[in-house]
Amino acid sequence: MDKHVVVIGGGVAGLECAGRLGRMGHRVTLLEKKESTGGHAARWYQLFPDRRPGSEIADYLHKLANHPNVTIITGLGVESFSRKGEGFHIKTGGVDFIKADVIVVATGFDLFDAAKKEEYGYGIYNNVITSAELEDMFRKGEILTTTGVEPERVGIVHCVGSRDEKTGNCHCSKVCCVTAVKQAIEIREHLPATQVFCFYMDMRMFGPYYEELYRESQEKWNVNFIRGKVSEASENINGRLVVKVEDTLASRPLRMELDMLVLMSGMVMSKSGADLAKRSGLATGKNRFLAGLDHHYGTNKSAIKGVFYAGACIAPMNITDSLSHARGAALEVSDYLKKGIDS
Repeated sequence: MDKHVVVIGGGVAGLECAGRLGRMGHRVTLLEKKESTGGHAARWYQLFPDRRPGSEIADYLHKLANHPNVTIITGLGVESFSRKGEGFHIKTGGVDFIKADVIVVATGFDLFDAAKKEEYGYGIYNNVITSAELEDMFRKGEILTTTGVEPERVGIVHCVGSRDEKTGNCHCSKVCCVTAVKQAIEIREHLPATQVFCFYMDMRMFGPYYEELYRESQEKWNVNFIRGKVSEASENINGRLVVKVEDTLASRPLRMELDMLVLMSGMVMSKSGADLAKRSGLATGKNRFLAGLDHHYGTNKSAIKGVFYAGACIAPMNITDSLSHARGAALEVSDYLKKGIDS
């Protein structure tokens, strides 16, 4: 308890790591730049693949981190940190310095700015929304167009800002395909008469029960999957969206009218994480996320002694992987503090 661990970031990984360290007997301070913790997961209506309420994860995380050894400070972002003797001085926006013996970076990810893909019309045409905005609609219990009516035809575009050399993001965001499948089912549940079309390059259903969810979406919910990339979205005189896409399986171009277009925005390195890396000397990889010391057995470790990583600050992860990675970080930190194992 004479050692002090500072966790930077109060999302899934930050809360999990802070809670685990607190239960191991370490004194922990978690710093979150926003006014509330929970990160992106706080917006989820249901989770894949079992469709459990997203609120269950939020409840679990807050219960875990609600420990006497853990102090959570919100509304306080970290600008940089620097070595001070065997520990660190952390510079924040509201406090000059916070002293720490160990730092865990859990700055997570940002969603790709869909407006950068002008061909899809986000921010230009009404009823072009992101997957995160659709989650907000699910949580409110209504899916409506900007004119206040329920859409009859909805299109979902995969890989927006992922696997895209033009945006500089060649990495796969891992969760876009399964998120599209989950949301397609949810649309059909809320609006049984609505047709849903998924436009994809290829389906990457890597997780346990993801493939089963994909099959269910077709066999039970009649979701239409079209292998092809949307080349353009526009708006016709009636205010409906018009998309152009080539069906590569049928080898024919398609022109479709839709009432709503949902963009599966991929994951990119968070701006706060990128700024922290630049100011504090943390290495980044080809994917522009933070670079672990080793791809196989050192993903929780940075090149700076006493600085560790947790969660999607190193690469796109789903919630399950973020939790596991954060637990690994907690173990690495505990070993470092108790046994003096060099990072």
